[in-house]
Amino acid sequence: MMRTMEFKMERTGLLQEGDILPVTEGKLPDSYYYTLGNAFAMSANYTFRERLHSDSGRVLEIKETPKGFFVTVAFDE
Repeated sequence: MMRTMEFKMERTGLLQEGDILPVTEGKLPDSYYYTLGNAFAMSANYTFRERLHSDSGRVLEIKETPKGFFVTVAFDE
């Protein structure tokens, strides 16, 4: 089963579609967040039930919006 997640990226040119990158989990008091690669991008906060079980993912899409750059990553779950 494939799961996709969106990450917010502040600078472009650090990664490309098709790249396979590691993901690191961080813990807050009531939720979890994920950092893509060497701090290339960060996820939103997720509840315990929504935790990611993969340690790497493949970049599917990089898009620019008025709110910034967003990266869509696919994970095998």
